[in-house]
Order: sequence, then C-alpha cells, then structure tokens
Amino acid sequence: MTASPGLTPPTYTLDDLRADCEAGTVDTIVIAFTDMQGRLAGKRLHPGFFFGHVLEHGTEGCNYLLTADVEMNTIEGYALTSWERGYGDFAFDLDLSTLRRTPGEPNSATILADLTWVSGPDAGTPVRPSPRSVLTAQVERAASLGYEAFAGTELEFILFDDTYEQAWDARYQGLTGSNRYNVDYSILGGAKVEPVLREIRNEMWRSGVTVESAKGECNLGQHEIVFLYDRVLRACDTHSVYKTAAKLIADAHGKALTFMAKYDEREGNSCHVHLSLRSADGDVVFAASDGSADATGPESEYEGHSALFDHFLAGLQSTLAEFTLFYAPNINSYKRFAEGSFAPTAVAWGRDNRSCALRVVGHGAGLRVENRLPGGDVNPYLAVAAMLAGGLHGIAERLPLEPPCEGNAYAAGKARVPRTLREARDLFDASALARAAFGDDVVDHYVHAADVELTAFEAAVTDWERVRGFERL
Repeated sequence: MTASPGLTPPTYTLDDLRADCEAGTVDTIVIAFTDMQGRLAGKRLHPGFFFGHVLEHGTEGCNYLLTADVEMNTIEGYALTSWERGYGDFAFDLDLSTLRRTPGEPNSATILADLTWVSGPDAGTPVRPSPRSVLTAQVERAASLGYEAFAGTELEFILFDDTYEQAWDARYQGLTGSNRYNVDYSILGGAKVEPVLREIRNEMWRSGVTVESAKGECNLGQHEIVFLYDRVLRACDTHSVYKTAAKLIADAHGKALTFMAKYDEREGNSCHVHLSLRSADGDVVFAASDGSADATGPESEYEGHSALFDHFLAGLQSTLAEFTLFYAPNINSYKRFAEGSFAPTAVAWGRDNRSCALRVVGHGAGLRVENRLPGGDVNPYLAVAAMLAGGLHGIAERLPLEPPCEGNAYAAGKARVPRTLREARDLFDASALARAAFGDDVVDHYVHAADVELTAFEAAVTDWERVRGFERL
C-alpha cells in the first residue's frame, strides 16, 4: 500500500500510533538499532506488549549483535563482549522522536533505539562503539562549540529482474539488470522501473521524509533516490530505514537490488555525503560573512567561503586517509576507487569538480562539502561522524586550506586515498587523531572488525582464482 504523496510529509506521534493500533491498522511495532554493517537489527512487537510493557520499561537484545560479522557469526577478540563475559544483553533505549510508519510494511511502525548497558559499572550509559553513539558523540561535540550539523546522503543501488532467492541460488552471477543500458538521467529509463521507484518514494514520504527525486545512473539497472537534507542524526536514521525499505519493496515486486560498492566491472554504487554546519541559532557559518555568492569572508582566500569553512574543509581533507575506514568499511569498498570512474582516487578538494574526493558545491546558505569517498555499503553514522570529527579538528587547529584542485584530479599528482581495506585499517589504527576524536575503545572495535573481514577474505578461494588457475596453471 502506498500513500498519496501530498505536499508535506506526514508526522507521526505516539498518540497516532496508539490510535492506529486500537483501530487495527497497525499491528506490529519494530524496535531497531543499526549494527556495524549499517543494517537494522531488532525485533517486532505486538502493540499490546509494547504499550503494556516496553514503552515504560524498554526491551533488550543480545550484545553479540554489535560484534557479529556480516554472516552473523559470533566473533571473538572484541573487548565489548565475549564468552568470558557471558554474552549478556544491551538495553534498547527507545528514541521516540524516530517513530514513523514503516516504509514497505503498511501495518507496521518503527522506532529506532540507542544501545545502553544493562548492568555493571556502566549501567545506563551509552554503548560507545554503537554507530549511532559514535555519531551522537560528535554531534554533542559540535554543539558544545556552538554548531549544529546537517547532512544529506545520495545513495545508489542496482536493481535486478531476479528475485533475492534466485540471485542467491545463482551465487549472484548472471543476474539481469532491470535496465539493459546506461540510463543516467534518462526519463525513459526511469519509467521502465517506475513501479518500484514510485513505491519507494511514496513509502518514504509516508514515513515522514521529504523525498527530493529519483534518477537513473550509469550501471545496468542503477538508480538513485535522494531525500532532503536534515539534522545529521535524523538524516542517518532515514538512510538506514530507507535501505531496508528499498529491499523489501523490490522484493515485493519480484526484484532484487544491491547497495554493494562494486557489483561488477562497471560503475559502482556511491553514497555521496553532503555536510554543512549552522550556528546554534540557525545562522549560516560556512558562507562568507554577508552570505552572498560572491563575497569573501574575513581571512578567507576563496570566493564565497567563510574562514571557518576553510578550516573545516582543511580538517576534512587532512583526516580523509586516516578516517577512510569509516568511509569505506569493506574489502569490496576499495574496488570503486578507479581512475576515470567518478569515484575518487585523489585526496583533493575542488569547486564543483567531480574528480575530487571533496567537492565544494552551492553558495550562500547552500554552501557545503560533498564527500565522494563513501560507497553504497557505508554505515552513514560512522561516515558522518568521521566528517564531523575531521572538520571540527580543522576548526580547532585553524588548519589552512590548500588551493583547490583545478582540472582532472586523477592526474594531478595528489596523495592517493587508501587502496585497500588493510591500508585503511592500518592508518585508522595508528591515527592519534582518530583515537582522540572517537576514543581507543571505538577505534579498537572497528579495527578488529576490519581484521575479521581481512581474515575471512584471505581464507576464501574466489571465482577469479578458479577461472585463472583451474586448467591453465
């Protein structure tokens, strides 16, 4: 079921939920958090139990959920939890401001939760390595300096005519893209898959999100749906809910879609992240002092920039390589970084330059930085936390901004983004800036997660190896 688009996305309150449950139009309440891989995890509750017990007392879930790999294997070596510690529970601390109708599930509502410790000396405090907690810490840091951060994510996916079960049985080989040719900005190409795109857009609107647009992309069956920028925590919540909803809706149409960074040798799935700051009073702080498109703020060398924006951008650029693990968290993430692919290879910034990792766009109140490093597999909370941490470092240290990269950044001789997960893992592990910004416990947690992926990959025999070596070696 899809809702009428309307002109204003609907709000949804606890009173609305109670009324819908009493009327029987909602019979399921999803309580979820976002795991390390950026997936929603949690449980579905009956309304009677939710209103009778969970709303007042909360609910809990096994703490291994924040230390499992993508296959949900129980992984040893994390400080957070272990067999020795008994694999106890986390509390799901409901954030009622996230309440929404569940997109893709017409008789359901969703509430997102923060993770807190149930017992021990840290009882009631946030589980710091939880992705939402990592971002919240940076939001609070920005607030303490008088800033509020806003973000928007542009998330691409590839849509296939095969179901998820057919794709699994085929080991994800030989799948048929829902478009047979490049449909970048093609109205015709979008129309061919509009039943899926339309339902995703309308279901996200029904969940309270302002939908901007849908457009075709370059790979076969590749599309992008974007939403209006928002405060960073809500923007990341929307991103996570959307990923699950898009898969559910594609599945209901007998199709499958993937957000993996690089599915084949064609264009990968990006997730460009746009970020800006405002003062606590809502004033623009990135643009030049008078906010116009062609003004020059005090101490800024660049047209339209404030000095604060220069420092923020310089901090983001200076930490880009060290924080790449939060932008590109998987083995597959690094397959995107190829010259001439519209995915970046150079640690460079430019004005409206898509060959750079950091692209400055907009002017006046719309001036912002676009981070082009993340792929569709990114955990948005971690990526935005890294951007905030890097930018705030630049402000604190008043880092100078180097000149923009003019022309082709692929051939500019700039420092290169990390080439592999191992390189990014080592840079993050050794980064004093990362440890100061996020804490040793968070850094060690995600370094170990990278080690788990590297160990699994290095033990695997791939199809590439079989094709090259079965007969000919």
